[in-house]
Amino acid sequence: MKKVLLCGAAIAALGSSAGALAQESDKGVCYIIDSEPGEEQLLCYPGKRILVSGSRSGGLRLDDYTGASTVLDSETLEQRQVRDVAEVLRDVPGVAVSGIAGQTQIRLRGSEGNHVLVLVDGIEVSDPFGGEFDFGTLQAEPGGYVEVLRGPQSALYGSDAIGGVVAYQSGTHRGVTGRIEAGTQGTLNGAARYGAMGTGWDVSLSAVAVTTDGEPNAIGGARDIGRDSYTLSGKGSVAVGDTLTLRGVARYIRTEGDYNEQDFDPASPTFGYVIDSPDTTYENEAIYALAGVNLATFDGRWTHDLSAQIADITRDTFGLFGRTSGSEGDRLKASYVSALQFADMHHLTFAADWERERFRNTDPFGFAFGGREEIENVGLVGEYRYDGERFDLSAALRHDINDRFANETTYRIGAGYRIFEDTRLRASIGSGIKNPGFYELFGFIDGRFIGNADLRPEKSTGWEVGVDQDFANGDIRLSATWFDSELENEIFTDYPAPTFVATPANRDTESSRKGLELSASARLAETVTLDAAYTWLDAEEDGVTEVRRPSHIASAALNWTAADDSASATLVVRHNGAAEDLAFTDPSFIPVRVTLEEYTLVNLAATYRLSERFELFGRVENLLDDRYQQVFSFVSPGRSAVLGLRASF
Repeated sequence: MKKVLLCGAAIAALGSSAGALAQESDKGVCYIIDSEPGEEQLLCYPGKRILVSGSRSGGLRLDDYTGASTVLDSETLEQRQVRDVAEVLRDVPGVAVSGIAGQTQIRLRGSEGNHVLVLVDGIEVSDPFGGEFDFGTLQAEPGGYVEVLRGPQSALYGSDAIGGVVAYQSGTHRGVTGRIEAGTQGTLNGAARYGAMGTGWDVSLSAVAVTTDGEPNAIGGARDIGRDSYTLSGKGSVAVGDTLTLRGVARYIRTEGDYNEQDFDPASPTFGYVIDSPDTTYENEAIYALAGVNLATFDGRWTHDLSAQIADITRDTFGLFGRTSGSEGDRLKASYVSALQFADMHHLTFAADWERERFRNTDPFGFAFGGREEIENVGLVGEYRYDGERFDLSAALRHDINDRFANETTYRIGAGYRIFEDTRLRASIGSGIKNPGFYELFGFIDGRFIGNADLRPEKSTGWEVGVDQDFANGDIRLSATWFDSELENEIFTDYPAPTFVATPANRDTESSRKGLELSASARLAETVTLDAAYTWLDAEEDGVTEVRRPSHIASAALNWTAADDSASATLVVRHNGAAEDLAFTDPSFIPVRVTLEEYTLVNLAATYRLSERFELFGRVENLLDDRYQQVFSFVSPGRSAVLGLRASF
């Protein structure tokens, strides 16, 4: 057979498939990626991971990125047996996670939950109505991985990216992989994935089901809070000739679950607390799709990419007598990206985004404004990158033209310098913007939350400095980043006299967020690795500590893998420091500040290979059965255990 060796620039020519493979490749390892009669293609990687979301040009080497970033590769997700992607984000510096039934939020560097842009296979997935993404609906698929960019990214992506970007990639798969598991609390989960690829094409199909009877989440409650979540997804690409590539992505998510309401009876001793609420349920449904075409000219040095994507999200809640609330939001977006590489190290990119978001409140009782509103935005982006041997430079400028709010210009400038072979300094500064959401502009429930159509966008400016230090020929890496940012026009909930009805407003004062992020990764032995992270955060709004943002967050993951890959075990410890929250325990509905106690979660996961195709696995989550609250009065689940079987063909 004739073997064709593809290296260096040839990797980029493989497009999105190569980017997905490169994230988990090892230095000096070659892979057979395709075969035809009489020919094999052998792909060798130089050991450089690709950060797909770090540039509008379609990706850059992780070591060339001038900001703070983290990649949780597919191997990491498999070792920790991640099912809810939100849980593994606790292992990323600068990330705080808080979740209840029906809504799981993450906050990056003390920003709000709606200040984080979330991409899934390149699709913007936030709900246009609420302005943020419910991470409780994102289930990990076999072969999937996560990228996290910390710090303002509006210069690349526009509104929503004040705190940063979380990008989930489903990866590219070959063959058939499936898993099924069952455990305590009536848990029954399953996942299956099929993938194939050939000369110039690839396709992947995936299905994930997560179901549990749950546990009570009210203090002293008896009602189990269960959940069923289903995800169907597919992606593929095909090369038409030597220069043209077509691609498509589709994803359907449906989540059904129970939830408990808060007691708002002023005469009740549990006023403001979560109580058992029989027959209260929610349903969330989301449809996402993307189609794109990429044209490579001048031997791949000048690419033109045109894409269109849609997101359609509906959310409904139900009570004893039927539907009690609901919302609809949809987003239509088109993007053109022209990326030019010249003199090997220079990259110049132009991007144009058009976006239309529509939303409406579907309150069945008519107590809320039910008209359909929409916002259109055009964003123009210019980006320059220099990727040198020792010095890296990046600069981006974006101008947004909005039909409801004032036009805005955001920027980001970063630089990295390798002062020694094992020591790299980096620094960046940038600005961000977040437009108000539907319920902030037009209200949610009349008499309970009144909208404010005069709200202004929130604006942020932030900077960071960091250092990455390698030891022992790269077996140990330590990273430290100091960040500092200020937020203007922060939207908060006011309770003006004489009615004291809640309504949003912009603050006249600035809010500050600063902190230190530390991370370490080490190969302690040939079969043992350790990953650790710590964050110290000082986030204040108008001089008062921001809620649900612990000052201290830490995690550590210790993994052992047998030399022949026949078995593995992973111990993960996650600590969440004490945090402030708001409690509505006063009949005036003006919130009272309370403190959520610190908690520590210990998870243990293990696998054993039964044969070449079958693997037995199991895990215990919250091993110490810690009882804790991520949100005031909502008790999070205790200890759980599952046992499962994985098969690959």
